[in-house]
Amino acid sequence: MRRYRKQIVKQSISRDQIPTRVLELQAAKEILAEIFSTNISDVEEMIQMRREKLESYPEGLWADGWGRV
Repeated sequence: MRRYRKQIVKQSISRDQIPTRVLELQAAKEILAEIFSTNISDVEEMIQMRREKLESYPEGLWADGWGRV
């Protein structure tokens, strides 16, 4: 019995085509992964959990100028 593996095809994109914010976010994820001795998928999960927590706060808890992200 043969096992087939999915092949991932990455699209070639030059750095000039990637928005700066995307590059900054990726760099931040890599730094956090290094600091917490984990991988980027765990960092993404931590970020998602934090976003969900912040989104669950009632509107009245936000200070002026510190609105929801």
